[in-house]
Amino acid sequence: MAELKNRQAYHDYFIDTKFEAGMMLLGTEVKSLRGGRASFNDSYCLVHGGEIWVKSLHITQYSHGTVNNHDPLRDRKLLLEKREIRKIETRLKEKGYTLIPLRIFFNSKNLAKLEIGLARGKKLHDKRDSIRQKDAEREIKRFLK
Repeated sequence: MAELKNRQAYHDYFIDTKFEAGMMLLGTEVKSLRGGRASFNDSYCLVHGGEIWVKSLHITQYSHGTVNNHDPLRDRKLLLEKREIRKIETRLKEKGYTLIPLRIFFNSKNLAKLEIGLARGKKLHDKRDSIRQKDAEREIKRFLK
């Protein structure tokens, strides 16, 4: 099972709250995801009409697909409970919050899930602090081994 992570998101944002959402996918998209063929570059989520959509999530076309193959950059609807969507909507109205995809994985029932996060953008000095902290943790681990 492939798990795809959006590493750039953790570098560019402070993640406050995470949500696990189902995705409305086509069969060829699921097969591509099982092969680990997706990219988070420039992808984001938005709330439109009481629904959450993920935009610009690139899922490569399935190599053995026929004429029924999917469009790699199509918009995909996310499946969340109404109260979660309302909670996300109210947080997005606050200044500085955005909704970004964090990882794609398959749960115990073999359903494709997308983990999304409510995030605030980092400033340049925040990014430097994060890098410094990761380096320090790496040094401590190396020393303890």
